[in-house]
Amino acid sequence: MSSLFQPIALADVSLANRLVVAPMCQYSASDGSATDWHLQHWAQLGYSGAGLVVVEATAVERRGRITHGCLGIYSDENEASIQRALHAARRFAGSTKFGIQLAHAGRKASTRAPWQGGQPLTTGEDPWETISASPIPFASGWHVPRELAAAEIDQLIEHFVNATKRALRIGFDMIELHCAHGYLMHEFLSPLSNHRTDAFGGSLDNRMRFPLSVIRAVRSVMPASMPLGMRISSTDWIDGGWDIEQSIRFVTEARKLGVEFVCASSGGTGVVKINVVPGYQVAFAERLRRETGMKTRAVGAIFTPKQAEHIVESGQADLVALARAFMDDPRWGWHAADALGATAHSPSPYHLARSQGWKQLRDSAKNA
Repeated sequence: MSSLFQPIALADVSLANRLVVAPMCQYSASDGSATDWHLQHWAQLGYSGAGLVVVEATAVERRGRITHGCLGIYSDENEASIQRALHAARRFAGSTKFGIQLAHAGRKASTRAPWQGGQPLTTGEDPWETISASPIPFASGWHVPRELAAAEIDQLIEHFVNATKRALRIGFDMIELHCAHGYLMHEFLSPLSNHRTDAFGGSLDNRMRFPLSVIRAVRSVMPASMPLGMRISSTDWIDGGWDIEQSIRFVTEARKLGVEFVCASSGGTGVVKINVVPGYQVAFAERLRRETGMKTRAVGAIFTPKQAEHIVESGQADLVALARAFMDDPRWGWHAADALGATAHSPSPYHLARSQGWKQLRDSAKNA
């Protein structure tokens, strides 16, 4: 019996399996609002066979977008467009659950889309002011962010609360907070990007203060039955930066506030060469799970059903998330279930492609 395709409960939400579609920025929104691209994209992921689909990083305020094309949840128009796309995606998704990742890009905002180079917007491209824990640019040639005043931090927390209320009205099954990849909450956590001398900088307790305040505030407006998770960068991969030991402390404190699971990613604070090999981040999920008792989600360079199965079966993580693998093969969950002798949801109109006779014929052709 496949471990990857065993159900799991997050708070009172039951997932049909341990397979998660990780949040993937699409850079295809219009002033934060979902478009027809999101409608078809979420729909096909909804019947991919995964137990959970997490919608891309979604900005809690307009200046929190990475690019002009990033999804947002800061206006009534945003809310209505996301609700429309989610409703359509759910029609054929069976038991698949949907979550949303709430985010703020901080000093990494106001940039071009990746296929346009991903560099900061220049005059004439409608750039906007970026903000951060400290006035330190992400890299040479990037915008110098404005350091947030303490009173503005309270306003940002309220933005996260308002975004959560919108997500609840839309009908998402869970909420995930983006504390990773060098975006705003990670910028407060890492000593490389946070040089503050007030209550939000210096010691680890102070650097954790803003993200933990967001967690506390968001959790307070969510029903107890609904899971709250977060994604973190387990390490900056840079000496003197954020590391796994600090991550353990942060996850421990977040768990006390009601966070149900953590997705263990890494990097994003600075320009650094990471040795990316299959499963290169799994050890972070394993250690966080062992030392904090938190449910963990492994992510990063996970390619094959056998690899994903081993991660769950060996107790390295409770869940496994894939992103680009689902872009490459939107039916990855179906094919993983076939390979592991399990079953995965597929919509009724596609029943002929899931029949045993068809699968036998397909496999015989592949082996010919």
